[in-house]
Amino acid sequence: MTLTDDVEVAAQLGGLESAWEDGLGDAYAFYRARSAPPVALAAALVQHLGERAPAPPELLVGDLCLARASRLLADEGDQALQVAFAAAVERTAAAAAGGPPARPLRDLLLDAIEGAR
Repeated sequence: MTLTDDVEVAAQLGGLESAWEDGLGDAYAFYRARSAPPVALAAALVQHLGERAPAPPELLVGDLCLARASRLLADEGDQALQVAFAAAVERTAAAAAGGPPARPLRDLLLDAIEGAR
């Protein structure tokens, strides 16, 4: 899937075109098969944050991904889903910072999506 295939998604990704080519599009396609477009995009954006500490320019892209995902989830109006996504990010970030190991972020996000159904 290319970014221009989905006008709604393209409108949400201003400034993140390079991230789309760097795997964000594949992650979106994975989650889109399991959830509504805004939730799928939020999951892909969160997953794009990765599991390692990024260099400063990548950190800014990560901040943009997280902020955009948060807004998409807020627009969905499902507070339980928002909390589940936040918990997934917290677990992954804690593990990356040397805390207890976490399950893969993709698994945590799928649990959040499936729990919201």
